[in-house]
Amino acid sequence: MTIKRVPTPAGDQAWLVTGYDQIRTLLADRRLGRSHVDPDNAPRFIDSAVLGRPRQGTEQEENERHTWMRRMLAPSFSARNMEKLRPRVRQIADGLLDELTGQPQPADFHEAVSFKLPVLVICELLGVPYEDRETFRRWSEAMSTLNDPEKSQQGFANLGTYMGELVERKKKEPGDDVITRLIEGAGPGQEEVIAQLSAGLLFAGHETTVAVIDRGVMLLSINPDQWDAIRENPRTIPDAVEEILRHRSPISTRSDDIGMPRYAMADIDIDGVHIQSGDLVLLGIEQANRDETRFPEPALFVPRDSNPHLTFGHGPRFCIGAPLARVELTEVFTALVTRFATFGLAVGVAQLTPRAEQLVGGVAHLPVRWTAL
Repeated sequence: MTIKRVPTPAGDQAWLVTGYDQIRTLLADRRLGRSHVDPDNAPRFIDSAVLGRPRQGTEQEENERHTWMRRMLAPSFSARNMEKLRPRVRQIADGLLDELTGQPQPADFHEAVSFKLPVLVICELLGVPYEDRETFRRWSEAMSTLNDPEKSQQGFANLGTYMGELVERKKKEPGDDVITRLIEGAGPGQEEVIAQLSAGLLFAGHETTVAVIDRGVMLLSINPDQWDAIRENPRTIPDAVEEILRHRSPISTRSDDIGMPRYAMADIDIDGVHIQSGDLVLLGIEQANRDETRFPEPALFVPRDSNPHLTFGHGPRFCIGAPLARVELTEVFTALVTRFATFGLAVGVAQLTPRAEQLVGGVAHLPVRWTAL
């Protein structure tokens, strides 16, 4: 059964969907979203400010808000503009690897590269001062804390306040950045909306990519044949990146009875199951990415000719930051295989510390060793 009732981590009931075809269909269904007409009494997913509860709204309001957001952001995050950014991302990656190789081995790749690269890039794009990175890092981590609702809400509030102040500064001192363009495109009276949107971009623009870069290093370390293969033929790196995006982390602590939370904003019937308006639906993206009908031998880590994973979603809500993430990932792994003869974990996977209390997961540290070419 690919659709069943399960308890959420917060203790409420939800529909869990795990089949690839069903999830792909629901991702494209505009009746499923982040809104609920009665959010205070809606089923809870987790006790966190991020994805914990739905926002207030109807199906029409949600889709109008989403259309407006896509229209505002699409030009800045288009695939063409992200390709123009590629040389700058390459420069940043090379600089960070220069710093890494200046450290004694083993060195913490998570702290030296995985965290810094996405933060540097998203700060430049948005116009956020990079020197504030440690401050908003604390707030981002607090926001996505799963076991401390008060800490999560405080982090959310702090980041929102920070972005609100930055928006006001940008109105007086505009720059060549996304926040300035949002201010110019939205017009007066939209400052709070822009601050919220910018806070979401800042959070999503680095937290998830950090975890994927770390995951790629782990997967290539425990699959040295794939490291050798992409070193011999760097043109296959985009395929390797797609497999990293599809694959589950080697240290995943997530239950299979969990998924991306969405709310039915109208009654939905799928595969003989009736989902009522207001019900919480968990889309098991990780499970869909391991569906054997789409991915033969899904446990294998191997670049595939066809890799229609759902990590970035599908349809009208396909992740707007996907082109940016792909540029960052291809550039960092290209830099690794063209600079090092060997590169990988300095400890076994079992010795790594998972960030189990964080919504995006990942690891706390990633000690690595290398041999330069």
